[in-house]
Amino acid sequence: MTAAVRVPNDLEPFWMPFTANRQFKSRPRLLVGAKGMNYTSHDGRQILDGTAGLWCCNAGHGHPKIVGAIQAQAAEMDYAPAFQMGHPKAFELAARIAALFPGDLNRVFYTNSGSESVDTALKIALAYQRTIGQGTRTRLIGRERGYHGVNFGGISVGGIPSNRKFFGTGLGGVDHLRHTHLPEKNAFSRGEPRYGAELADDLERLVALHDASTIAAVIVEPVAGSTGVLVPPQGYLKRLRAICDRHGIVMIMDEVITGFGRLGTAFAVEKFDVLPDIVTLAKGVTSGTVPMGAVVARQHIYDAFMTGPDHAIELFHGYTYSGHPLACAAALATLDVYQGEGLFQNASALSPYWEDAAHSLKGLPHVVDIRNLGLVAAIELEPIAGQPAKRAFEVFLRAYDIGLLLRTTGDIIALSPPLCLTKTHIDQIFGTLADLLKAAA
Repeated sequence: MTAAVRVPNDLEPFWMPFTANRQFKSRPRLLVGAKGMNYTSHDGRQILDGTAGLWCCNAGHGHPKIVGAIQAQAAEMDYAPAFQMGHPKAFELAARIAALFPGDLNRVFYTNSGSESVDTALKIALAYQRTIGQGTRTRLIGRERGYHGVNFGGISVGGIPSNRKFFGTGLGGVDHLRHTHLPEKNAFSRGEPRYGAELADDLERLVALHDASTIAAVIVEPVAGSTGVLVPPQGYLKRLRAICDRHGIVMIMDEVITGFGRLGTAFAVEKFDVLPDIVTLAKGVTSGTVPMGAVVARQHIYDAFMTGPDHAIELFHGYTYSGHPLACAAALATLDVYQGEGLFQNASALSPYWEDAAHSLKGLPHVVDIRNLGLVAAIELEPIAGQPAKRAFEVFLRAYDIGLLLRTTGDIIALSPPLCLTKTHIDQIFGTLADLLKAAA
């Protein structure tokens, strides 16, 4: 006999992140199980996961190889310090991650989340410039509508006002590139939009304003995910890379969302054929099973620090749980699953079908734009007058009630399913969404 699921009777103590707490606690949505492409709700319903959790469960849920690796590691060794010590899986994993990148992106520094990865990358960039004798380069450049986590570095270079306005001025010496969203020219683009590569030249404006000698780094998402899936215009990232090279600016690409197969390649650096100096990653590295992140740096960045006495610490930075044994075990097993089951290849093969399904929603009520690349898509809805974000949120609630998990940001519905999905899952996701949009007020 299956034991009844126990629902907590006091929801108040938990202050939930990025959540309308009062609405949730008046009508809770609790997940109590997960397997493959589906969650199980507290009332026993199957919920198709259209968002890979939060862009992270790329291998699907409850994969036995990943679960087994975590269990075995917990029994073998629960924790090992990363300061002046190490354990074998941390080194094995670093080599495996480095092998996924082109060029000399080959030095891996562990963190525990995307937010920590961003702050680590910013600190490495600043320290690198100082180490090579460019100590005046302290300015960091982000981008409007960019999302780089919620630590102070990330919200400072990020460009989402709601994530910053309550928390003061953030880091000093930060500026922002213009975003790349041009709906008047690129609405309903399939894949990379045709117009807007010249927006990369906004960096030249900031160089002229501040002088290159003050700018340490530029950080951008290859595809801006949390702000509504803003796909870069054709040639934009290459153009930005060339400007960084011209002015000695470190280029950081935030691949926390795009990494590990989301676009049909291991990383967006391969998809767009652009080699940044530093890459941030997290989420898909363990398929969401154990918190983990990392920063991957090119050889010349690492080499700049490897000076002075051999016994001296080269970079005064790190975390108690950097390279945690359980996270490393989970990540190694996750990489095995990605490779053994061809999940990146599956994402690439299904991308055209996914694109067609997404754009089949064009013309439905309130749909003002559709954007896609790889296995990610956004359906932007016309806001209800005076009630921004309400229309998409109501679609989210109704979708959950009938068995589909969506993600909303403002009036944008974002989709990013596990990479183990099939055409049947795609049909279910967009068929359900079509029905909801037809009925939307």
